Amino acid sequence: MARQDDPEARRLDTLWSPIHALTVLGDLGSFTAAAQRLGLSKAGMSQRIADLERSAGVPLVQRTTRSVRLTEAGQQLVDSTRDAYAQIERGFAQVKDLAAVPRGRLRLTMPVALGRQIIVPHLPAFLREHPEVRLELDLSDRLVSLAQEGFDLAIRHTAHPPETHVAWPLRPTRAVLLATPGYLARRGTPEHPSDLAGHDCLHYLRPGETPTWQFRPLDAAGTAERRTPHVTVAVRGAFCANNSEVLREAALSGLGIALLPDFSAGPALAQGELVEVLPRWQNVGAFGEQLWAIRPYSPHVPRAVHALVAYLREVLGQKKTHQRGWVDGRSG
Repeated sequence: MARQDDPEARRLDTLWSPIHALTVLGDLGSFTAAAQRLGLSKAGMSQRIADLERSAGVPLVQRTTRSVRLTEAGQQLVDSTRDAYAQIERGFAQVKDLAAVPRGRLRLTMPVALGRQIIVPHLPAFLREHPEVRLELDLSDRLVSLAQEGFDLAIRHTAHPPETHVAWPLRPTRAVLLATPGYLARRGTPEHPSDLAGHDCLHYLRPGETPTWQFRPLDAAGTAERRTPHVTVAVRGAFCANNSEVLREAALSGLGIALLPDFSAGPALAQGELVEVLPRWQNVGAFGEQLWAIRPYSPHVPRAVHALVAYLREVLGQKKTHQRGWVDGRSG
């Protein structure tokens, strides 16, 4: 056991925090992002790395005008200490969860339109119910890496959540094709997906993808005929966007026929401002068929995560206990 007056022991004690800062910097590749993750100023983050390099006697970080990456020595230091820090984080999380109530910071990410329309309206009631929880919400259509960027939970609109993550179903969704009555009166109502080729179609912008929509027919009971080949239509129009709320507003202005997730379309459909087009056909692949709460696999899931997922499943109507990758309250 090191003596309290041992200078080397004191020097090592001061290095724990800078080494952890180096690990976060290596994961995120940005001083700004790493500082935000650790709750530091950018200057404070830079000072920690500079102090660590001074103590090590070798450069640990290579800085360019566009990025930051670890040197060979820096990567070696991170690789040799990462497991120890992960174990410390797990141990501390388990100790915090000994408390009777959910508490602590919970970092949550989700797409912009989905968050604004489906999730955010329910969060104030959750926070009133759990006053010890602090939510940090990132609304972004960028598909972030949960583990690398330190998010505890993501809400995703997908048909197939990643197998490497634990996923809770929140509610089913579907894509809806719609337009204003005025547009259809002016341009005609499509009777078959192939008719869309002659219409102004408002599509969701995905870089690198050719704008096409796929459909399959529904039978008399409203069930998709999965054995029937898809009908694929190349679509075009004067406007596209990577946000379903914006596409809904474009459709409401009469610009064309939009394909939207049901949560974006619902109020306008209910009020008759938009009407469904091709109701006997189901879109395939434009949007996910289920909302999921997703987190990276870990042996321990914080109590606050459990509480938020249970709350969202309740308010969104998915009250069954089934969850892919979840057995008796443990991820696996």
